Amino acid sequence: MPRLYVEPDLALGGAVALQKEQSLYLAAVLRKVVGDEVVLFNGRDGAWRTRLTSDSKKSVTLEVVEQVAAQTPPSELWYGFAPLKTERLDYVIQKATEMGAGIIQPVLTRYTQVSRLKHDRLVANAIEASEQCEVLTVPVVAPETTLEKLLSTWGAEQGDRQLILADESEASASPVEQVAALRGQKVGLLIGPEGGFSEEERQVLRAQAFVTPVSLGPRILRADTAAVAGLALIQAIIGDWR
Repeated sequence: MPRLYVEPDLALGGAVALQKEQSLYLAAVLRKVVGDEVVLFNGRDGAWRTRLTSDSKKSVTLEVVEQVAAQTPPSELWYGFAPLKTERLDYVIQKATEMGAGIIQPVLTRYTQVSRLKHDRLVANAIEASEQCEVLTVPVVAPETTLEKLLSTWGAEQGDRQLILADESEASASPVEQVAALRGQKVGLLIGPEGGFSEEERQVLRAQAFVTPVSLGPRILRADTAAVAGLALIQAIIGDWR
């Protein structure tokens, strides 16, 4: 069954009226009609099987029939990245959502390729990935910030969260022990831009007590590849893949 993210509360016997865009998608694109079923979730009430009671292309209404999955707690995994150009930016947001990031934070660095972001587009990509991958809580997509501001406010905003830094200058070695040492703590992953961090940025990052630099192997990875590799590493060693 198709899965859609909605804002309204979901409860047995309730009714949900979809917005125009989602109504058009179900009625015109998927050709759903009265009696067909769709799974809805809102990030609060779990996932619910619903049944179409109207199939207007302008306003589809669904009856909430049965809960098919209980709500899971939001992920505490933080993912920060230097924004990329449009298509690869979309890819990074989608993959971070699929990999279980709970907070997605664009970070502007000296060599960042893109400085102006369409926040609504980033959120839409996170929602679409959540719908496709059976994620029950759409990650929070934070407004972009600068690396300087991120570091200066880290303690106040992130508390004791530890930050894993994917650093291509780090000697190539297995990062397993370094990541495993952070088990039981809240963590984040920071991936730099295609040109890498500047030397000054790297020095400032490595000077922070909450930063753990790691190598992602002997090859220089593209930023979008490094994102998937780093998130997979964290989830496999100390995250929800265990």
